[in-house]
Amino acid sequence: MRKATISRKTAETEISVSLSLDGSGQYDIATGVGFFDHMLDQLARHALLDLTLRAEGDLHIDDHHTVEDCGIALGQALAQAMGDKRGIRRYGSCLLPMDDALVSAALDLSGRPFLVWKVDFPTQKIGTFDTELVREFFQAFSTHGGITLHVTALEGINSHHIAEAAFKAVARALRDALEVDPRKADAVPSTKGML
Repeated sequence: MRKATISRKTAETEISVSLSLDGSGQYDIATGVGFFDHMLDQLARHALLDLTLRAEGDLHIDDHHTVEDCGIALGQALAQAMGDKRGIRRYGSCLLPMDDALVSAALDLSGRPFLVWKVDFPTQKIGTFDTELVREFFQAFSTHGGITLHVTALEGINSHHIAEAAFKAVARALRDALEVDPRKADAVPSTKGML
């Protein structure tokens, strides 16, 4: 039931997303940006989302439009798949270690997008991937998914580890927030009666 399919085409990118919130972490992702594919794999696997994503972008310019637009499309798919958010736990958090890196993620599927990003990378690149694009992805994802998202790197000396820990921490927090609460499976988790 909690599924969505999104297609998004602009002059810069063409993206299709198929998402199931009640999956087992199966993924099939191809964006043309290898490191980004690896990060989206982590997001799907650790959030237990079934995700198929295809992107074709203006990679001859750089990876920016592709990464940002994937965040937009994935956020839109998440919002659509959640529907009225009936039964979800709504909140999730995770403190995730990965070797030298330690990243905290906390989120609220409130419908009120806001990103607090306190993550510094010691290098500007991970291979050919610009580290500043990690924030760009989460900005687009949180905005279009209606997510209040706080991500903080508490430790880290390796940029790859910091980025991967951020994706995994958000994934684990998202998994908790999307879980159906057996005590309130028929209710929207808000005193307002809607999110």
